[in-house]
Amino acid sequence: MGEASAGRAFIGSFTSAGGRGIIAATVDGETGGLTETGVSDVLADPSYLALAIGLRGPVLYAVSETQEGAVAAFDIDGPLPRPVGSRVPVCGEGPTHLALAAGHLVTANYSSGSVSVLPLGTAGEPGAATGVLQHEGTGPDPERQRSPHAHQVLPDPSGRWVLAVDLGTDSVRICALDPGAGELTLHGETALRPGTGPRHLAFHPAGSHAYVLNELEPTLTVCRWDADAGVLEPLGEQSVLPPGVAGPAYPSEVVVSHDGRHLWTANRGHDSIAVLTLDETRERAELVTTVPCGGHWPRDLALDPTGRRLYAANERSGDVTWFDIDPDTGVPHRAGSLAAPAASCVIFA
Repeated sequence: MGEASAGRAFIGSFTSAGGRGIIAATVDGETGGLTETGVSDVLADPSYLALAIGLRGPVLYAVSETQEGAVAAFDIDGPLPRPVGSRVPVCGEGPTHLALAAGHLVTANYSSGSVSVLPLGTAGEPGAATGVLQHEGTGPDPERQRSPHAHQVLPDPSGRWVLAVDLGTDSVRICALDPGAGELTLHGETALRPGTGPRHLAFHPAGSHAYVLNELEPTLTVCRWDADAGVLEPLGEQSVLPPGVAGPAYPSEVVVSHDGRHLWTANRGHDSIAVLTLDETRERAELVTTVPCGGHWPRDLALDPTGRRLYAANERSGDVTWFDIDPDTGVPHRAGSLAAPAASCVIFA
């Protein structure tokens, strides 16, 4: 997408908290501004979205973050997302994240602490779950870590592995996906510092390092990633809040710049976006500053396809705010916002 080209965005939300479902919007290529074009409200709590290019065009996927847990697919070749097939159970509770891997849809099921695999049909529609990998373990936090809580699942840049970040067990699991059987096999598990509550992970564009954002302590764990061996090695931690900040903060999302020089995190409670720089080794992250997120309780951050703008989905203030990024410092500058009740994520087509 060129700087002046128009694009599209989709915003997930919590219908149980007043959200309207999946909001479709156009993106102004000059300003980054979002303009709503319509809403699909057929799925309860579509809190996280993913996009794939299928045989018949782009397909939008959404989790239904409900007790019974489900996913749905949408055709976006039109002004509104239209369901493709029916809502499909994931055989897990409270799915919070999903990703595409080896022709399958994979979900992280927070409440049940599991990861599910669903095959995709010719139109991109998900089929019945073919595999569910149940996590085991606990953490020291008596309220948040009494059981496993898979929060994110994503393929590594090489496409050989699927990683699952578990807040309840302070660990990241590395799995192999068998495309034929549609099942995950546990390859290894990386233990992080107890009580940190890892939530999400982002890879460096070079594919050699990964950055795990912790929710229960506002820190970022820098890791080395060996794709050949399927090994994630923690190297150290960096706070994502300035020294002396009072009050609880619950970081939610981590994003790395396209050139690998900067990294941003969303910090709920502190209601900020942290700006960090990465050195040439990719193994040292330094906090530069934090800026207001433009609202309250930023649940998600996303770069636009150009990498020049950053978008924050502010759940409790009900908006998506966008920022122009200084290319030298990485510091975001607020440029506008769109009302989006109970916003939980934003992605671009």
